[in-house]
Amino acid sequence: MATEEVAKSSPLPPYPEMILAAIESLNEKVGSNKSAISKYIEGKYGDLPPAHASLLTAHLARMKESGELIFLKNNYFRADAPDAPPKRGRGRPPKDPNAPPKPTSPRPRGRPAKAKDPEAEADKPPKKPKTAPAPAPASAADGSTPAKRGRGRPPKVPPAEPTAA
Repeated sequence: MATEEVAKSSPLPPYPEMILAAIESLNEKVGSNKSAISKYIEGKYGDLPPAHASLLTAHLARMKESGELIFLKNNYFRADAPDAPPKRGRGRPPKDPNAPPKPTSPRPRGRPAKAKDPEAEADKPPKKPKTAPAPAPASAADGSTPAKRGRGRPPKVPPAEPTAA
């Protein structure tokens, strides 16, 4: 009993054939999207498995990876169709070595320099000349006054011991 149902072959053609037939018969210039292909297959073949949506998605992805279909702007094209767009690789295309160089802009990049106005400079008081930095005070022998503080937290100073007189 059960062997008769299993042995019975499905009258449906394979999914890749149904997909290619749908794209050909829809014959849209911009390609056919997944919902249009699905509606065509449902209308023509009627008795489809319950997992039709996932099967269609998987077969479309497999056909796209193998190069049978071209996917562009959410639409599928046959790879051998005369009006199909050329297949591009991923990433930025290489530069054409024969292309002329781009003209450079006459304006330099960045913020423009401040205009030099001789009248504005006359109104300002003259700048004081820079003097040499003041010499650092000499450090005491006992180390109570360090010459220059370094970066970070200073080390802990041990408490002074009382002197016996």
